[in-house]
Amino acid sequence: MILYVDSSVILRRVLGQKGALTGLDEFEGVVASALAEVECLRTLDRLRVLDRVDERQVGAWREGVFGLLRGAEVFDVTRVVLHRAAQPMATTLGTLDAIHLSTALLWRETGSDELAFGTHDRALGAAARASGLAVLGI
Repeated sequence: MILYVDSSVILRRVLGQKGALTGLDEFEGVVASALAEVECLRTLDRLRVLDRVDERQVGAWREGVFGLLRGAEVFDVTRVVLHRAAQPMATTLGTLDAIHLSTALLWRETGSDELAFGTHDRALGAAARASGLAVLGI
């Protein structure tokens, strides 16, 4: 089985937060959107500026984000993904979450392996379940 991970999964692991999704190496592969890199790095920059986190710590977290993404199959945010994200969905979602879900659904449509959806976001998890995906992390 392949696991799609959104930014919440990456950040919770990198920041060492409670309840982080474990066992990523037990999956045949990990899939993510290129959007995850932007979201994660913007979050780390906000922590650096607003919470005055030491730059060395932020550097280590950034390294963790890049390490996780290096081990994943990362899909670009293409016009096809954006078109899919703009379509009506089973539940209400914001733009970035719709892009994550659309990326996973498009991967599932073209992939031959089973796909699980990893998120710590309840609304995104509900939308993924409503779209027929097994959800981990919530």
